[in-house]
Amino acid sequence: MAFLLAQLGAHAAGRFAERIAGLDLTPAQAGLLRLLARTPGRSQRELAGDLGMPPSRFVPFADKLEERGLIERRRNPDDRRLYALHLTPEGFGLLGALREVATAHEEQTCQALSPEEHEQLGALLRRVAEQQGLTPGVHPGYRSVR
Repeated sequence: MAFLLAQLGAHAAGRFAERIAGLDLTPAQAGLLRLLARTPGRSQRELAGDLGMPPSRFVPFADKLEERGLIERRRNPDDRRLYALHLTPEGFGLLGALREVATAHEEQTCQALSPEEHEQLGALLRRVAEQQGLTPGVHPGYRSVR
């Protein structure tokens, strides 16, 4: 079963990357946009830690999204030495398009399942991921992002 999960995971990840390439995003960038939408105003160090990335790699990773006008760094009002990251209006707009692509991707990937089976599969996979100590919503591949 582990091989089947790996096979489906690799297939789904590859197809997702192809789909969001049209938005000029990588899966890692898409994940950071989603994370910032859920928890805005966090420091670069906090975000790097949550993603399992060294801060030295996170800064240039975030720089690319800032250069595109999708995120912005603001001084943290509680600690002026830190920057808090936020989505810009452009970032929120792209996140909306990303949600549409992700929804279509999930529907296509799970089209062999009934709605009830789809729900059940999601619940089972969340339970396995939790038991394995995986952070919800954070892909373990961030550790190797360059």
